[in-house]
Amino acid sequence: MEKVDRRKFFNFREFLESQQSAGVILIVCTLLSLVLANSPISEAYKHFWETPIGLHIGSFTLEHHLLHWINDGLMAIFFLFVGIEIKRELVEGELSNLKVAMLPVMVALGGMLVPGLFYTLCNLPQGGNVNGFGIPMATDIAFALGALSLLGNKVPANLKVFLMALAVIDDLGAIIVIALFYGGTFSVFYFLLSVLAFAVLMLFNRFKVKSLSLYFIVGIALWYFMMHSGVHATIAGVLLALALPFDVRYSEKYTIPAWVVHHLHNPINYVIMPIFAIANTAISFNLGSIGNMNVWVSLGIFAGLFLGKAVGIFGTTYLAVKTKISNLPEGVTWKDVLGMGFLGGIGFTMSIFVTTLAFTDVALIDNSKLIIILSSAMSGVVGYLLLKMFNKKIA
Repeated sequence: MEKVDRRKFFNFREFLESQQSAGVILIVCTLLSLVLANSPISEAYKHFWETPIGLHIGSFTLEHHLLHWINDGLMAIFFLFVGIEIKRELVEGELSNLKVAMLPVMVALGGMLVPGLFYTLCNLPQGGNVNGFGIPMATDIAFALGALSLLGNKVPANLKVFLMALAVIDDLGAIIVIALFYGGTFSVFYFLLSVLAFAVLMLFNRFKVKSLSLYFIVGIALWYFMMHSGVHATIAGVLLALALPFDVRYSEKYTIPAWVVHHLHNPINYVIMPIFAIANTAISFNLGSIGNMNVWVSLGIFAGLFLGKAVGIFGTTYLAVKTKISNLPEGVTWKDVLGMGFLGGIGFTMSIFVTTLAFTDVALIDNSKLIIILSSAMSGVVGYLLLKMFNKKIA
């Protein structure tokens, strides 16, 4: 079999540069949505996202409101993209070498468990809601890498690679948390159908099937079964990504996953994520709503993202190095790790997504989203300023 040139699969420099522009667009979309949600057309704007959209073929009916299609449909495509990157890292990237992977794996776990613990401790008193423990656990890879890329060559190159590997494991952890804790009513029938669909995809992988149409047709069926099984539908995107063969060419230039990434990269960054940001930040806030915030949930999210991430990432890195399980990447200092820890507190996309799964009360969801935005902004600013100050002498 002809050896695949894996260098054509991923351009790290191109990825980082695109995250910077994508992050700016997400910020603009968020601000626009907040303005519209607090304008004279606020009610009409919010009702727009509740517009029912359905597919009716004979006795078959599939209907949800627009926001649901975005969070369960478009986000499944985003998770397909994330899943391919996770698999790439495990197969041939920083995480393919067990010794090298130990540090980002441990740090990612610490960067998830500590924020979750901070949130839970804040919500143990009466009046709290522990169901939101997963909200501060995930890092928004687009914003974190975008903030880091703003510093250019002022930060060590290995710090960018370290953050990238950490964020990939962080995304995998968030996916597992969503699958285990944030599903709906469990259906054995649809779950077995989901297992069957995934088995078919793995058979395609085993026999090196080249037809992307077949993968996508079965993938859509998997998404439908998963949505009705009680496991969140977006997990179907990750399972489809895991089933795509990395050693089969789709064309002369690309492997199958490379082709998918190449064609999804811009739609993800410039269409799907902006739509997600606009739809999920339609938050009205006034003095009354701020006064009625659940103080424990708000405190838990803030403590988890702004403090828990920094403590978890820095503390776990320190533990791994001092116990000689691993070493700091070459050129990376402890001050760099501290700054990176605060950048890890940029939860935005994944945190907002988990919020929509963790709570059912609309006011609580909106309040939580507002705290996520504020906490992520503070984490990003502090992380950026720390790294800029610590590395100001580097050309």
